Amino acid sequence: MRILKAFAVVAFAAASTAAAAQQELRVGYIPVMGAAQVFVAEGQGWTKQAGLSLKMSAFESGPNMIQALSSGTLDVYVAGLAPLLVARAKGIDVRVIAATVVEEMGVAASPSLAPFLEGRNAAEAFKAFREKNGRPAKLATQPIGSGPHTTLNYWLWEVLKADKADVQIIEMGIDATQRAIATSAVEGGSIREPALTIVQRQNPKIKLLADGKEMFPNFPGVVVAVLGSFADKNPAATDNLVRLVVRATEDLKNDPKKNAPFVSAAFGKGLVSNDILEAAIKSPQTQFTSDPRRIVESTAKLQHYQVKLGALKESAPLEGLFALDVYDRATAAK
Repeated sequence: MRILKAFAVVAFAAASTAAAAQQELRVGYIPVMGAAQVFVAEGQGWTKQAGLSLKMSAFESGPNMIQALSSGTLDVYVAGLAPLLVARAKGIDVRVIAATVVEEMGVAASPSLAPFLEGRNAAEAFKAFREKNGRPAKLATQPIGSGPHTTLNYWLWEVLKADKADVQIIEMGIDATQRAIATSAVEGGSIREPALTIVQRQNPKIKLLADGKEMFPNFPGVVVAVLGSFADKNPAATDNLVRLVVRATEDLKNDPKKNAPFVSAAFGKGLVSNDILEAAIKSPQTQFTSDPRRIVESTAKLQHYQVKLGALKESAPLEGLFALDVYDRATAAK
C-alpha cells in the first residue's frame, strides 16, 4: 500500500511538472484549409509532446485578426499573408516562420452566372450578364487588404482585363461569402477549400471560374507568423511550432483520410463531415507547403499590387518579414 501511495505521489508530481512545462500559445486563425497544419499537430498530440498548449481563436478574416495581434492578445497568426503587409506598414513587428498553402484562392460562379459561361470566357460572361440583367455581376470577397480581395481584383483587372462596368465587388466575411454564393445572393465570389467542396456538393450547378494558378501564380496563401517580441523571448517554442507545421504538412499529403477528423476542429467539430474534409485536403485547390522561400518573390508582387489597390500607401522592403533563419534552424534540427 505504501509503495502504491509513493508511486501515486511520484506520478502526480511528474504530471504536474509536465503540465507546468506546457507553454501556452495564443493562436488566431481563419477557418480555411490553410489552417489545417496546426489542428493536425494538436489532434495528433504533437503539440503536447513538444511542450506547447495552443489556445485557438477563430476570426472572420486576416485583417480582423491584425487588431488582436497588434494589441498583444495573440502570439501566433495563422491566416493569409496579405494582411501582414498592412500590419508591417503600421509598424507591427510580425514575422512569417512558415507557409501552409499556395494558390488556394479560386472564383466560383453561382447558378445565375454559370449559364453565361457557355461558349464564352469569364470576361465575356460578365458582359453578357450585364447586358441581359441591366446590372453588373456581383462578386463577393473579403475586405481590402486580404488575400481573397487582392487575388480577385488581380484576376479581374490584370488577367481577364474585364470591364469594370460589368462587375461589382462586394466585401463580406468568409462565412457570409460562402452563403451568398450557395444561395445565389451574388453571382459568384472568392472561394477556397473546404467551402468549394461544400457548395458544389450542395449545388453542382456552382462552377469554378478560375483556380489559384490562373488568378495569381504562386500566390502566398495562409502562413504561420508570430509577433517579433514573442519570437525573441521564446525561440524554442517558435522553433518547435515550425517543426510541427512541417511535420503536419507532410502528414496531410501522405494520409488525408487519417487527418480529416483532426482538421474538422478548425470548422467546428462535426459541422463539416470527414468525407468533405478529406476531399478538400486532396483538392487541387489545396497545395500544402511549408517553406516560406517559395512565396518570397510572389509576396513582392503582391505588395506592389496592394499599393495599386490602395491597401498600402507604398511598397516597403520585405527584409524582416520572413524569418528564414528560424525556419532553417528549426528544420535542420528535425
